[in-house]
Amino acid sequence: MKKVVTFGEVMLRLATPDFLRFGQSESLTASFGGGEANVAVSLAQFGLPVEYVTRLPENDFGKACMMELRKFGVCVDHIVWGGDRIGIYFLETGAVSRGSKVIYDRAHSAVSEIKPGMVDWDRVFDGAGWFHWTGITPAISESAAEVCLEAIRNAGKKGITVSCDLNFRKNLWKYGKKASEVMPGLIASTDIVLGNEEDAAMVLGIHPLGVEVTSGHVDAGAYVSVSQQIMERFPKCKKVITTLRGSVSASHNTWSGVLWDGQKLYEAPTYQITHIVDRVGGGDSFMAGLIYGLLTWPDDQQKALEYAVAASCLKHTIYGDFNRVTVEEVMKLMRGDGSGRVAR
Repeated sequence: MKKVVTFGEVMLRLATPDFLRFGQSESLTASFGGGEANVAVSLAQFGLPVEYVTRLPENDFGKACMMELRKFGVCVDHIVWGGDRIGIYFLETGAVSRGSKVIYDRAHSAVSEIKPGMVDWDRVFDGAGWFHWTGITPAISESAAEVCLEAIRNAGKKGITVSCDLNFRKNLWKYGKKASEVMPGLIASTDIVLGNEEDAAMVLGIHPLGVEVTSGHVDAGAYVSVSQQIMERFPKCKKVITTLRGSVSASHNTWSGVLWDGQKLYEAPTYQITHIVDRVGGGDSFMAGLIYGLLTWPDDQQKALEYAVAASCLKHTIYGDFNRVTVEEVMKLMRGDGSGRVAR
């Protein structure tokens, strides 16, 4: 099978333990994470060949990050070395009625200062069949957006499938341009688009009707109009996928997804995730599951969607950004076994 390539920023994650607030904790737990890196790790866990492209500083943190990705089987041969620092994000995990909080410290990170021409995309895309990017990368800096566009155009020239997670992050768009100004030019050359109701509204100005996520109830049918509008605006887009998260509380979410292929709306079962361990990376695990599903069962979009939802449901039980689950575990949940019984 041809490899999947992802491109973006991987960060040092510093999280308070045991649901403590920033002002309470005397220690922080260190790990690594970032949207596109999370997708790459999940795909490697599922057994697909995957390569992650980023820019890292040539210091102990950059090298530790590279080794962590390599440990999972992610190819890191085309990482660009340079810059002064790795981006950092601080996480305070919420509980019950108190939401989680993220503080970014990624100004002047290595990726934010990447320039067109630094990555040899011809070599990166040799043997590739899929390229994935997210709306986080073009939000970091104008030059990162330019490199993202460079990658998308190179992938398109080679006939590689391009997917995007809109991933709107209001705290990142700080360099003078809005997401609505930058993202459409990138989405225009993208084949598969993933997002949720906030992403569609903030990035594209498209609003779903009849959706009330704060009540814990999400009407999947309300997203058909959003998907149709995206396809009309971006003719290259072949599929629009929406994650359906109902936020009952920080500890209890409902979780599902829908896929629109221009003709039919596919809807996955809804999971009740009642004791969330870590929801960060949930959307990335969904995207990885979707890519795996569409590559493994290209003629069964329903199964691909159900795999994505089940994989991301399991991610909510895993601490850290990375979804450390196997295909067998995802298939077990898809078959209806969510008992959590001890395997021995």
